[in-house]
Amino acid sequence: MARGRRNDIGIDYGAIERSKGEAVKAKIAVLAGDGVGREIVPEAVKVLKVIAEKYGHTFEFATADIGGQALDKFGVPLPNDTLTLAKQSDAVLLGAVGGPRWESLEYSLRPERALLGIREALGLYANLRPAKVYTTLVDASTLKREVIEGIDILVIRELTGGIYFGKPKGIEKLPNGQERGINTEVYSTEEVRRIAKVAFEAARKRRKKVTSVDKANVLESSELWRKVVIDVHGSYPDVELGHIYVDNAAMQLVRNPRQFDVLLCNNMFGDILSDEAAMLTGSIGMLPSASLGAKVGLFEPIHGSAPDIAGRNIANPIATIASAAMMLSYAFQLEKEAEAIEQAIVKTLDLGYRTKDIQGPGTQTVGTVEMGDAIVKNLNE
Repeated sequence: MARGRRNDIGIDYGAIERSKGEAVKAKIAVLAGDGVGREIVPEAVKVLKVIAEKYGHTFEFATADIGGQALDKFGVPLPNDTLTLAKQSDAVLLGAVGGPRWESLEYSLRPERALLGIREALGLYANLRPAKVYTTLVDASTLKREVIEGIDILVIRELTGGIYFGKPKGIEKLPNGQERGINTEVYSTEEVRRIAKVAFEAARKRRKKVTSVDKANVLESSELWRKVVIDVHGSYPDVELGHIYVDNAAMQLVRNPRQFDVLLCNNMFGDILSDEAAMLTGSIGMLPSASLGAKVGLFEPIHGSAPDIAGRNIANPIATIASAAMMLSYAFQLEKEAEAIEQAIVKTLDLGYRTKDIQGPGTQTVGTVEMGDAIVKNLNE
């Protein structure tokens, strides 16, 4: 397949290009990772296999270790072979990494460093995290129905800059014997410009409203962020732009979430606020994500490895299955197939199937595998 197209949110990246109606042949790197990642990813793969068979596509799945599993086998969280596989694939499906068993390791060896490493190596600077409430799950949220009913928010998080990547960083010893931890929040004009363009392009296809989140009243990096976002907005006069401090954004997300359309965030603010947005939908197990950039796209649920429930067949696979739908849409231009997965999820929920995290009165509580099976069944009907 030809590669290198410009997708519908303005990012040039290595997605498959195809003619309308042409079957897709693609290689997908499957990185299950740790904890519940090893349970939810197989369910998404199961759904993708059904899509391939039903619509005449060919998906080759190649697995590799990442995170704690890779540490145990190879001594590093992101082995060269795993990164090579990712670079040579058409898309990456990722589960989750980390867990308490690795928390005592040197910081550079912890499983979470694999996420930062693969994002940087693949040039994945734009993270898209949609948060919408399924009608049948309105009562699963801890917030009142009148607050969250009908929300449809897209959090766009800058993914390769900011405090997670800025230097200097580390822990240093002081002359008095104490230690000092250092992390640097840093952004360049171009880093802000490119993620702002993604937000405005996305808003044009939605309700044409961008709310940029910063802390410009106390942080110089946020002052630059706001200045550049305003400058980029000049090319998008049809899109409304608003600014909000991150602390107020956190409050407004639970006070009046329907006011938001596209939330544009730096790396750390987007990390935190998207998790908060997840709980508007009833469970963090419901939110998918797509990480895009100059090369191969990576698709993963926004939740972590949840080691406390791993191996018990109770994890919610919907976020991972929905991430697979985002892969079909963004990486392979398979909009009809992506919509088929979304409709299968909706039908499954409408029929009352629930994993433990979203269970409620009158619903049928099922396990991880059973939820995947139910979605597959509704996908085939």
